[in-house]
Amino acid sequence: MLSYLITLPTWATLLPRCTNPERSDSDIVHFLEETYGIRFSTNNRMVVFKTGREKFADLFPAVRAARKSIHLEYFNFRNDSISKELFALLVKKAAEGVKVRALFDGFGNSSNNRPLRAWHLDSLRARGIEIYEFDPIRFPWVNHVMHRDHRKIVVIDGQVAYTGGMNVADYYITGKPEFGEWRDIHSRVEGDAVGELQKVFLDFWNQVTHQNIQGAQYYPGEKRPSEQFSELKPDTSATAGEKMVGVVNRDPYTSPQVIHDTFVHAIRHAQKRIMIINPYFTLCRHIKRALREAAERGVDVQIMVSAKSDIPITPRVVEYNAHRLMKHGVKMYFFQGGFHHSKIMMVDGLYSFMGSANLNSRSLSFDYECNMLVADPCTTQQLEDIFIHDRDNRCFRLTPETWKTLGRWKHFKGWMFHFLMPFVREDAPIHQLRPLKNADKQNYKNPYA
Repeated sequence: MLSYLITLPTWATLLPRCTNPERSDSDIVHFLEETYGIRFSTNNRMVVFKTGREKFADLFPAVRAARKSIHLEYFNFRNDSISKELFALLVKKAAEGVKVRALFDGFGNSSNNRPLRAWHLDSLRARGIEIYEFDPIRFPWVNHVMHRDHRKIVVIDGQVAYTGGMNVADYYITGKPEFGEWRDIHSRVEGDAVGELQKVFLDFWNQVTHQNIQGAQYYPGEKRPSEQFSELKPDTSATAGEKMVGVVNRDPYTSPQVIHDTFVHAIRHAQKRIMIINPYFTLCRHIKRALREAAERGVDVQIMVSAKSDIPITPRVVEYNAHRLMKHGVKMYFFQGGFHHSKIMMVDGLYSFMGSANLNSRSLSFDYECNMLVADPCTTQQLEDIFIHDRDNRCFRLTPETWKTLGRWKHFKGWMFHFLMPFVREDAPIHQLRPLKNADKQNYKNPYA
């Protein structure tokens, strides 16, 4: 840390509110810039959507307002009413001369109980929509297990972009009978961060389609969205137009460790509190250790997971991990008001990490993922408010007493199933994964104390 202060890196000029070198937001921005070349911009606006209804109510007017290009990348488009409505709108925009390009994952589509069929794709293509399936599932199916496209990105005219945890499906609005409400978090961003999301999409589009789509028309720069997007929900926060955002894109071949390392570094350098919501809390040993150490050095670590899951064995593994962390002082909360599919982390009330990445081996070691690091206290407060509301109204806290009520059979299945989880590659940077020594823990100074 001292070397960082001596060299006075350029990132410091981008953080006028973060002059204290001990602040964790400055630290994570510096880490991502120096280690992974992540570019942060400071002219962004952001709106957070806490329900599918809010997201689609904002997305559809943005699509209707498009004049040049609409780019969509999703793990899956479930062939139900919301996707049909979206595709009908996209067909209309294509007829108006708007370039419509869409990507979806082959495994995501095949695992969907209402997948897009070949005839449906042919119909969309005949009506002007360029739509491609990434790595279609073909025999032998095992060849297609790794490196799925789990990102959720929409970019419109290079001026507004959407990303988060939501795919395109009715249950984001209506819920599911077996779970009840399907909770999730998505966001819309405007500013230079849109160009970073556009680059993620176009790089992958060109890789999948073997095209070469590029040019300044897809990157309007700092141009503020015009009146064409006036129907969208505005960013009314005190930091509107000044939010610092960096796009953290995981490519299995070019940046395989970036999301894993961001989580670990953020947890290990938190100073006051950590709040996490994540549905598939199967973890790797590095994140488990970082969470334990954070709680042991006095950081208030609160984690929300779902009591139910759409993957059968996941709840037992989540319970096992929750129990182990609880014994080290981590506060574990189980969401009972449906299925919480959100993937967010808030640190010290200063910054948040949100997007498509789960805390499981698939997101951390195999799949294409995209998150945003938002170094903004207003956005972080919005997400913390969501956490606190759900924690206080729709969760129970895991305690030694509530752990006993789960029963020995569930305890055993959790212990057994956690051995079946795929292992995360052990190739994270040594400087990051070194355990804190006892002297480090004793000498650790919390600037908020």
